[in-house]
Amino acid sequence: MDAIKGRGATTSQASRRFNLPQNEADSDWMDAREQIDGPALSPRTTVIDLHPKTILSFNKSPDVPFDRSVNAYGGCEHGCIYCFARPTHAYHDLSPGLDFETKLFAKPTAAKLLRETLAKPGYNPAPIAMGTNTDPYQPIETRYRITRAVLELCLEVRHPVTITTKSDRVLRDLDLLAEMARANLVHVGISVTSLDPHLSQLLEPRAASPAKRLAALGKLAAAGVPAHVSVAPVIPSITDQFIEGILEAAAAQGISSATWIIVRLPHEVAPLFREWLETHFPDRASKVMATIRSLRGGRDNDPAFFTRMRAEGVWAELFRQRFRIAAARHGITRPNVTLDCSQFRRPTLDGQLSLL
Repeated sequence: MDAIKGRGATTSQASRRFNLPQNEADSDWMDAREQIDGPALSPRTTVIDLHPKTILSFNKSPDVPFDRSVNAYGGCEHGCIYCFARPTHAYHDLSPGLDFETKLFAKPTAAKLLRETLAKPGYNPAPIAMGTNTDPYQPIETRYRITRAVLELCLEVRHPVTITTKSDRVLRDLDLLAEMARANLVHVGISVTSLDPHLSQLLEPRAASPAKRLAALGKLAAAGVPAHVSVAPVIPSITDQFIEGILEAAAAQGISSATWIIVRLPHEVAPLFREWLETHFPDRASKVMATIRSLRGGRDNDPAFFTRMRAEGVWAELFRQRFRIAAARHGITRPNVTLDCSQFRRPTLDGQLSLL
């Protein structure tokens, strides 16, 4: 497959999980299409507004540290080839490949819907996770500002929030985050996959550079916003060489906590990742996949709770030990995310706070 400039996936093949009809371009002129139509253009990003009935999603997964989340966007322009959220685009009859990073969905009424949920008499507060599926600070947030509107509401009603991103765009909301931090209402995690900007462009073509993400961590820490670095995902023979360096660079920015997660390849992500390897690293593609399978009990992916996050085997233990040793060297511990839910003030639907 040929790489597409500025995109992670190389194809837009529809999912076969739901037995959808498959379409394939096939004609005599295809062999000469560049001479007929000119060079193929990089697919443009389009955004469709969605108007769901609710915005707060609840889960009962036993291996994630939150039970509710808000996802302001569907799909993600960052184009991270390893993104475990790619298969969600199949629910829209769209490709988890190029469609996931070019045909996006925005939910402009997210803050309004969240206000309605928080105003319900039976609602009990607990931290809302943002960025658990697609990035709340992907490029279209600049125009839509949905994430900011949600944060403004959470600050207004004193509701705790956790944020996961790989964009320094989070700093545009530093005023809100700093105020929330003073009330112990927010924690931010920024994912850093490598320290090589060229590699990051291949892996995460429209995400912020590693240097910008690390600088953002430093600015969050300087502003008193609790933040940690997430060394994620660790990809054997591609990004694992940066484990120690990322922790050292984060510590130099004043970050004292970190996590790491091994790469996950659920559903359509596995074949997309294989195509990406064959395109960019054909010399080591088979080695990378063999190592991943050894981490996942001989499969491309292990969907089981707990092991899906931890992996198993010799390689997994090696990465675990390397992370522990490097973290100890720099005084880095695991994040302690204990946010205050006691300050929550139930809103009314007219935008005012309840006095009761």
